[in-house]
Amino acid sequence: MASDRIFGLVTLITAVAYIAAATQIQTNFFSGEYLPKLFPMMIGAVAAISSLVMIFKPDPEPEWPASKSWMNMGLAVIVLAFYAVLLKPMGFILPTAFAAGILSYQISPRTKPAFLAGIGLSIGLFVLFKFALGLGNIVAYRIPTPAKLWEAISILIPFVGH
Repeated sequence: MASDRIFGLVTLITAVAYIAAATQIQTNFFSGEYLPKLFPMMIGAVAAISSLVMIFKPDPEPEWPASKSWMNMGLAVIVLAFYAVLLKPMGFILPTAFAAGILSYQISPRTKPAFLAGIGLSIGLFVLFKFALGLGNIVAYRIPTPAKLWEAISILIPFVGH
């Protein structure tokens, strides 16, 4: 209950700041271009209304997951962070296979099905994106140099010069 009210208050402050920033957008009233200002103001208004609902009608206190679930979620975040930075230097198929395999193993801890799911998802998604959807800028695989790998991974390490 308290966590909903705190989140609602933070969201309300953010929504008001968002609306205030939207009012500073310069538009020409005579040309009829009012949407660049109106659209962000509408988003801010919906966020403000939603936050007021959270403040005045909070849900009961949630039951937080066990510590093992938090560790699994943390591992998933780390896997997805590495996946995001390794896509460019290594191409699509290998990082997707590793990420999908690890996440599949977290869902159902059986090694062979998770391995096959990772490979199947990476190849299937590559075919879907490259040929069915025509996204021509997807590279199947690259063999990166150690310098390119370090450059990509160092983004995740704080204070390393990025």
